[in-house]
Amino acid sequence: MDLEISGRKAIVCGGSSGLGFAIAEALSGEGAAVTLVARNPEKLEAAAAAIEAETGNPVRCLTVDLSDRDERAALLPECADVDILVNNSGGPPVGDYLSFSREDWLAAIESNMLSAIELINASLPGMKERGFGRILNVTSHMVKAPVAMLSLSNGARAGLTGYVSGVARDVARYNVTINNLLPGQFDTDRLKSNHERFAARRGVPIEDFRENAKKDIPARRFGRPEEFGAYAAFLCSPRSGFVTGQNLLLDGGQYPGLI
Repeated sequence: MDLEISGRKAIVCGGSSGLGFAIAEALSGEGAAVTLVARNPEKLEAAAAAIEAETGNPVRCLTVDLSDRDERAALLPECADVDILVNNSGGPPVGDYLSFSREDWLAAIESNMLSAIELINASLPGMKERGFGRILNVTSHMVKAPVAMLSLSNGARAGLTGYVSGVARDVARYNVTINNLLPGQFDTDRLKSNHERFAARRGVPIEDFRENAKKDIPARRFGRPEEFGAYAAFLCSPRSGFVTGQNLLLDGGQYPGLI
């Protein structure tokens, strides 16, 4: 299927690794002009080189710490003529919700809520004027099924979810869609580091913990990042124009609810 995004300008935040990298690779493979954004220049350059080698298309790099308001401001002008925006930021610390300070909460909100909102707001005027725009926010399946140790992430991402719900319906008439992708357990470095932390707390070998984690997923495996990238690329295309304001789970069936 031709997704009809060849030549479209795309910004992918957190694109140097994990799910962000997978999305960037999928978009580049469809011919989009991809700009990777992350805070580590060495990882960015390596990611761009890997994508270019795979797809044959050039990839730009912008070194920006999205949790830093001043650095983020330098990215906003880049959003003026972007067709596709992917907001993706690493989650805040995991831990006892009673131990988190006001500063911890403000940092989580800055990184996982306000950064995305600012980039969305900077992108929307141009998208509306041109009559096309696709915005994806990578959040978490924990938005629908929160757990206490991820309270910082739960709160910040739920705030972004509420913002998107109203704005997406306001801009849909301009052929601009905004959706949230809620990944479950995808086999990324982030998942592995979380599993190592959880296994250490329970005093069990990491291999045993990971095997047990798979048993909680009806698919009996972790997701592959390339699966996530392919789904995201479809939602960035003109073919997905009737999907907006949605929280879309990709979790192998792990979430048990109806809604």
